[in-house]
Amino acid sequence: MAHPLQLGFQDAMSPIMEELLHFHDHTLMIVFLISTMVLYIITSMMTTKLTHTNTMNAQEVEIIWTILPAIVLITIALPSLRVLYLMDEINNPYLTIKAMGHQWYWTYEYTDYENLEFDSYMIPTQDLLKGYFRLLEVDHRMVVPMESPIRMLISAEDVLHSWAMPSLGVKTDAIPGRLNQTTFTMTRPGIFYGQCSEICGANHSFMPIVVESIPLKHFENWSSLMLS
Repeated sequence: MAHPLQLGFQDAMSPIMEELLHFHDHTLMIVFLISTMVLYIITSMMTTKLTHTNTMNAQEVEIIWTILPAIVLITIALPSLRVLYLMDEINNPYLTIKAMGHQWYWTYEYTDYENLEFDSYMIPTQDLLKGYFRLLEVDHRMVVPMESPIRMLISAEDVLHSWAMPSLGVKTDAIPGRLNQTTFTMTRPGIFYGQCSEICGANHSFMPIVVESIPLKHFENWSSLMLS
């Protein structure tokens, strides 16, 4: 999860988030190179009185400053499109979970199981156990098996919400009357935190999302316990 004074993204916990981090670093290096070059040109123009007369009206310079930005845009656009299509790719999900947004809590339904559904409310500050995070802990976590493709079906029953999990690279709007779909694969076990990322009323800040990733064997034991 995020910590105070953090400048970068959270650690990637899914292949999609790893791709997003690589694309971010790739684009940031291009921005640094452009910024450095522009700063150098501005500095050199302000600190020298010499002017090259052939440069001021050269056709070659105009061709270069037209083609060069086009090449830069292509080097950004192609990796961006690749990641965009990867985010929409869904191949034989192991599990489908439907998340319904309410004011102000989430309901999770494991559609591959019968009668496996529960509400997830934020734990009030006065009820927190030692080591729990304020405004981020819930009474029922969404438990998923690690290293298994998970499909999320996301909607809402009242107003607009948004199911966002930064460490997974997932942010999908929950819209009443519409079913949005996203997918992710957890690469390691752990507990990961997110929040509703769409202003949804007075208690918008009090409907956190907690995903717990566990090995498949433990997930089957958990699902059996929830169904019993």
